[in-house]
Amino acid sequence: MNSSHSLKDRLFVMVFGTSTAAGRRFDILILWLILGSILVVMLESVQVIHDQYDLELEIIEWVFTIFFSIEYVLRLLVSPKPHKYASSFFGVVDLLATLPSYIALIFTGGTYLVVIRAIRLLRVFRILKLTRQVSEAQVLVKAMQASRYKVLVFLGGVLTLAVIMGTFMYMLEGGENGFTSIPRSIYWAIVTITTVGYGDIAPQTVIGQTFAAVLMLLGYAILAVPTGIVTAEIAAEGTKQQERKNNEKYKTCRKCDSHDNELNADFCKTCGTKFLV
Repeated sequence: MNSSHSLKDRLFVMVFGTSTAAGRRFDILILWLILGSILVVMLESVQVIHDQYDLELEIIEWVFTIFFSIEYVLRLLVSPKPHKYASSFFGVVDLLATLPSYIALIFTGGTYLVVIRAIRLLRVFRILKLTRQVSEAQVLVKAMQASRYKVLVFLGGVLTLAVIMGTFMYMLEGGENGFTSIPRSIYWAIVTITTVGYGDIAPQTVIGQTFAAVLMLLGYAILAVPTGIVTAEIAAEGTKQQERKNNEKYKTCRKCDSHDNELNADFCKTCGTKFLV
């Protein structure tokens, strides 16, 4: 019983812990597997390579799929809260990394060829697994999570502005100048605010062009807002990570998932669980 429990603890440290030698080796292995699998997906899209090495690429892809499947099952088995991991961002990404190849086996026959191709392209989601291996990517993800409400409020304001300006341009320009409906005019306002400017619709009247010029200038100012929000959160998260580095590496508790335990600690300061020696 103790041996089984000890094995689970060791596997937890290897799979979820990055401060140990085993954990680092495991992360590096997964990192190379992710990069290799993405390369295979890209090579499969090249018709000449696909026609010549279809079988070889298929075999390699299944090797990657089996590895990622083992990793996913392993994380579920050693996680103290499997349902929490399965429903988390990384849990969903890990599942998407394994499902396409298995689902493609179910859809057989020529009529499902397009469906199979679309499902198999979902393998590119494996690149999202890189965010677990790269600490800088984790900083970015946490910063985006911290700033999501501010960014959503900002996007709501931009959408409101686009609706108002689009409606104005619909009234000013009319269908003869390409503004055939309010939704199409809102599309033009969004394209203008984001400074993309496709040029498929353009105001022809003087007053319409004046409104467009104001909206273009306003677009440059608007683009700076979300950048500032996310940058502030990145700086804050970077400071937190630097503080963790200054205090050396931390132990992760297998029971409560606490990450701020000192390296020389014998027990978790949150729940009191004894650390694996």
